[in-house]
Amino acid sequence: MEKIYKTDINALEKEFNELLLRRISSVKELEKWLEDRNKIYDKVKENVGRNYFIFNGDNNNEESKKAYEYDEEILMPMVKKYSAELDKFFYGNKFRDELSDKYDLLIKKCVNSIELFREENISLEIEESKLSTEYYNITGNMIVNWEGEEKTLQQMNKYLKNSDRAIREKAWELIQERRLQDKEKLDEIMDKLIKIRDKKASNANCKDFREYMFKKLERFSYTPEDCLNFHNSVLKYVVPVASEIRNNHKEELNVDNYRPWDLEGIKIGEKPLKPYGDIEDLVNGVINVFAEKDKIFENTLVKMKKEGTLDLESRKGKSPGGFCDYFPVSKVSCIFMNGAQSHDDLVTLAHEGGHSVHNTLTSDINLCEYRDMPSETAELASMSMELITMDRWNVFYKNEEELKRAKREQLEGIITFLPWGILVDRFQHFLYLNPQCSKEERNNKFLEMAKEFQFPTVDFTGFEEELKHYWKKQLHIYEVPFYYIEYAMAQLGALQIWRNYNIDPKKAIEDYKKALSLGSSVGIREVYEAAGIKFDFSEEMIKELMSFVKEELNKLR
Repeated sequence: MEKIYKTDINALEKEFNELLLRRISSVKELEKWLEDRNKIYDKVKENVGRNYFIFNGDNNNEESKKAYEYDEEILMPMVKKYSAELDKFFYGNKFRDELSDKYDLLIKKCVNSIELFREENISLEIEESKLSTEYYNITGNMIVNWEGEEKTLQQMNKYLKNSDRAIREKAWELIQERRLQDKEKLDEIMDKLIKIRDKKASNANCKDFREYMFKKLERFSYTPEDCLNFHNSVLKYVVPVASEIRNNHKEELNVDNYRPWDLEGIKIGEKPLKPYGDIEDLVNGVINVFAEKDKIFENTLVKMKKEGTLDLESRKGKSPGGFCDYFPVSKVSCIFMNGAQSHDDLVTLAHEGGHSVHNTLTSDINLCEYRDMPSETAELASMSMELITMDRWNVFYKNEEELKRAKREQLEGIITFLPWGILVDRFQHFLYLNPQCSKEERNNKFLEMAKEFQFPTVDFTGFEEELKHYWKKQLHIYEVPFYYIEYAMAQLGALQIWRNYNIDPKKAIEDYKKALSLGSSVGIREVYEAAGIKFDFSEEMIKELMSFVKEELNKLR
C-alpha cells in the first residue's frame, strides 16, 4: 500500500486566512501574494493528486478510498470556498490595474471564476464526486470468466483482435453481457448527475449546463454553435472516409456482413500486434524512442520511472481508462493506464508521455493558472507525441510488415476515432439540453446518433440493446462532462504538427516545445500558432487533413 497524503485542514485554513488579511502596499507585494497563494495551491494539488492516483490503482482499498473521499468531500469544498474569496481579494485590490500585461489573461480567468462561483454548488459537487466514485467502483470491478480465468474488460480487448471470428464474437458478447448487468445502476447514476448538474447551472444563472460548462472550461475561443458545426463537418468529410476504411477491412476479413466484433479483427494468418513482453519492456522501449527525439522527453519518463509514478498494468479493482497528472511540489508527473500487452498500450504510453512532457515544459511557470492547460492544448501535446514518435516504432517492431501495419492502424485509428469523439460530444449536448428526458429516451437517442456517426457500416442486428448502452463505457461522460471534443480538435492540430515534422523534424519538435512551454499564459490560437499550426476545425481544414492522411496511408500499403 502506497503512502496516503493527508492535508492538515486547520493549518491550510490558517494559511488562506493569512492571505485574505494581508495588507498589500505595492504591485510587488501583490505579485508576492500571488506567488504565496500558488505555493499553497501546489501543496493541495500534490496531495490530492497523489491520493487520486493511489485510489484509482485500487478501488477496493479502504484506506485509499477514505483518503480520496476526504479530499473530495471535506478538503476540496473548503479549498473552493477560499479560492472564491481569494479571487475576489485579488480582483478588488487597487494595485491590480498596475500589473504588467502578462497578468491580463489571469484577470480574465479570475472574472470568469467570480461570475460562475456559487457557494451552494459546493455541496452539489460533493454529491457529483460521490457518484463518479460509484461509477468507478462499478466499472473497476467488471470481471468476466474466460476459459476458467478471471479477466478485466481491458484484458479481454486482446481477444477482439484475434483472427478467429468465433473467438472475437464470443469475447465481444461476453464483454457486452457483463456491461449490461450494471446498465440500470449506471443509468441511475446518470439520472442523478444530470439533475445535479442542471441545478448547478441554474444556481449560477446559466440557461443550461452546457452554458455553465463552456464558462467553467474557459472556452473563450469558440462557442457551442462552433461545436455543432464541427459535428456536421466531421459527418460530411470524415465519416465517409471512416466507412471506406471499414469496408476495406470487411474485405480483408472476407466476411459477408461487418459485425461489431469485427471492428478490431485481423486477417486469418496474422497475429495481434504485440509490441512488448512485459511492462518493463514497454517503459524502456518508450524511453528509448523519446531519447531519440529530445533529451527533455527522455528525462521526463526516466524521472517518473525512478519516482515510481507509473501504474500501467490492468488488474482487478483498478479503475478503467488512463490519465496523466502532475505533482507540482515534487515536479514529477504520474501516468495511469491499463496495459494488456497490446499495440494500444504503446500508443497510450506515448500519449500520456506527451502530457508529462507538457508538464515538464511548464513546470517553471509561477502562476498555477498558466500551468493548468486547457484541454485543447493539453491534448495537442499528447496526440502530437503519438505521431512524432511513430517513425521510431521499429524499437518495438523489428518486422517491417508489422511496423507498417502498426502505422496503418494508427492513422486509420485517427480517422475512425474522430466520429467517436464527435459522437460523445454530440450526445452530451443532447443530455444537458434535454435534462428532463427519460433514460429510455436517452439510450435510444444514443443508438440513433451512433448509427449515424460511428457505425453506419456496422451490422448491430440483434444487438441494438448493447449499442444503446455503449456510451456507458466512456468515463468522461460521467466524470468530466463536456470534456471530449477537445480530443477531436487537438487531433486536427496534431496532424498538422506531424505534417510539419515530415518536412523538418528538428524544427517541428522545437516549435512543439515552444508552444507547450507557454502553458495557458496565452490563448489557444496563440499556442497553436507557436507550434506552427492553426486552431482550425473548419470544413476546409478537415477536408485538407483527411486528404493528407489518405496519402500517408497509401505509402504504407
